[in-house]
Amino acid sequence: MKLGVSCNLHFQLDAPTVLILMLRPLNGVQQWITKSSYVVEPDVPIIESKDNYGNSCQRLVAPPGEFIIHTSAEVITTEYIDSAPGAHFIEIQNLPYQILPYLLPSRYCESDRFGDLAREIVSDALPGYDQVGKITDWVRRSIQYIPGSSDLPLSAIEVHNHGYGVCRDLAQLAIALCRSISIPARLVVGYLYQLEPMDLHAWFEAYIGDRWYAFDATQGDLRGGRVIIAFGRDAADVSIYHQFGLGCILKGMDVQVNLLNKSL
Repeated sequence: MKLGVSCNLHFQLDAPTVLILMLRPLNGVQQWITKSSYVVEPDVPIIESKDNYGNSCQRLVAPPGEFIIHTSAEVITTEYIDSAPGAHFIEIQNLPYQILPYLLPSRYCESDRFGDLAREIVSDALPGYDQVGKITDWVRRSIQYIPGSSDLPLSAIEVHNHGYGVCRDLAQLAIALCRSISIPARLVVGYLYQLEPMDLHAWFEAYIGDRWYAFDATQGDLRGGRVIIAFGRDAADVSIYHQFGLGCILKGMDVQVNLLNKSL
């Protein structure tokens, strides 16, 4: 399927402010960018680079006053998400080197605190994909998904204690549970077709059977129509913008996902 996606940000700045942005969708992760646009008003120089996870980052100095970022892309992506019940657990000594960081506790995914709970959740599941499925189902049943319920990232422990959260929060709890039983897991941020209410979305991937598979604790049935912007260990790695300095206010964000062509 072909989707048209866009994210527009409207900032109000009191002083020159450095911004590091992550707004350009990735090419080649079951998706292909056929057209894209990236415009800032007023126009300023932008430095493009890749972070440690291969995500596309843009660095700039925004001037005082109103600063607006318009981004859009046309993307060919899959209508269906791959699943593999029974896919096997990969022993740590056999994991590719670049996958190892996704086994460790991180700022918002305190996997070293969830071992007992995770083992209880997956006690009757085959090691690997089926365990991640059990974890995803448990998070969906146990943590209430409330869009807009938190502005700041919560850690997995905080989400577990609160019993509710946004998509990012549910994904990070699931990631912590997966890592606690030695299954690599990472956070994904991007667009999701027909998401209600429309916004950027977060889900997670687990490394099983020699590849990454997507899971989403906010949905009963995992559906496609996803456009990936970034991967990372947790929300600290995949924020769509970081500001450095005082007096920077995000006054508005508009996200759109439209179907352009379903028969490709």
